[in-house]
Amino acid sequence: MCENHNVAAPRIVSLDGMHRRDVVRRLWAGTMLLGVAGTTGACESAAEFFTPADADIIPMAAEAWKETKQQTPISRDARYNQRLQAVGNKIASVANVPGAQWEFVVFDSPEKNAFCLPGGKVGFYKGLMDFVDNDDQIAAVMGHEVGHVVLRHAARRIGQETLTSVAIQGAGALVGSQVQLSSESLNMVMAAAGAGAQVGVLLPFSRSNETEADRVGVDYMKQVGYDVKQAVRLWEKMGAASTDRPQEWMSTHPNPESRVADLKRYIVEKGYATF
Repeated sequence: MCENHNVAAPRIVSLDGMHRRDVVRRLWAGTMLLGVAGTTGACESAAEFFTPADADIIPMAAEAWKETKQQTPISRDARYNQRLQAVGNKIASVANVPGAQWEFVVFDSPEKNAFCLPGGKVGFYKGLMDFVDNDDQIAAVMGHEVGHVVLRHAARRIGQETLTSVAIQGAGALVGSQVQLSSESLNMVMAAAGAGAQVGVLLPFSRSNETEADRVGVDYMKQVGYDVKQAVRLWEKMGAASTDRPQEWMSTHPNPESRVADLKRYIVEKGYATF
């Protein structure tokens, strides 16, 4: 599902003690729900220290995937499942994910949404399959989701969240030792710092991941012969269908208008097509 768009203080992420539901919330790095100033190079390097290895995160993703399939009805629409399998296999064939066990499933839900999990698990909701005009638009979403897997966005998100939490808690401890504050006042300072980190670091980080996945998805579309212009058309449709979404700076995702503009620039710059 799409991340909650409300600003909240980040928490330290411990893979060892995390319930699978919490893992799913973090691992569903890509969604199509209508939902930067990126981190500096130094922050990105520091976040790598906290980024879990594939050997740690993929088994947990597999468990989360199994649980999702048990709890969410799988669509019996043979046509949709065949289309998704065909598109997914084409996109996966040009993605460099050693050892991935790709699986593409249509879930019987009206949401216009899709998600991915590390290791090659991609879920589409029937509402999205109903919404798209053609297989090229399915490929746009599939390329985006596979891009998240290739770029290890789920693991990188965990690393960034953990680094941010550690930094905030360390700063809180320093403030508490240097300044005489009541417990209530210190909690207010920490909450404000958490909110600032969410808006200034974590949300921009998430939006930059979405842009990266959009672009990689277009690369995959081009490589296997899909019409890259349909990625733009899909987001134009999404924008027209969106009636209630947060302002971009408070969202995990760029707004559809931003995605359309960026994709057009990228497609033209790469020489894939003209508009």
